[in-house]
Amino acid sequence: MTAFDTNGMFSGFSVDDINDAHVFYGQTLGLKVTQNPMGFLDIHLPQGGTILVYEKENHTPASFTILNFPVADVEAAVDELNSRGVVTKIYSDPDFGTDEKGIAHGEPGRGPDIAWFTDPAGNVLSVLAAN
Repeated sequence: MTAFDTNGMFSGFSVDDINDAHVFYGQTLGLKVTQNPMGFLDIHLPQGGTILVYEKENHTPASFTILNFPVADVEAAVDELNSRGVVTKIYSDPDFGTDEKGIAHGEPGRGPDIAWFTDPAGNVLSVLAAN
């Protein structure tokens, strides 16, 4: 038996307003979100496990994508997110920019179709083509 036990491990990220996060992740995105006894949020993953969301004073948005949602049809997912008030990010990078909907169309060796958007705290999320 080892003292370092990986059972029950989880990931987490910070936000600047726990109530805004609860509405965004629970209502806007439709995820199962509960408030735990410490006042933090637990996002329950469909395949098991949770992600901890905690409020942090002087929060700085993550400089990387914190959550990825694999979908069968990126364009349809972007349309649905847009209808829920989620705005996809438009990037003008000459090597991997996005179209007018915010979708970067993948190419062999460069990754799948993907679109990025932010939560109310500025953390970046994505929808991307599932394999």
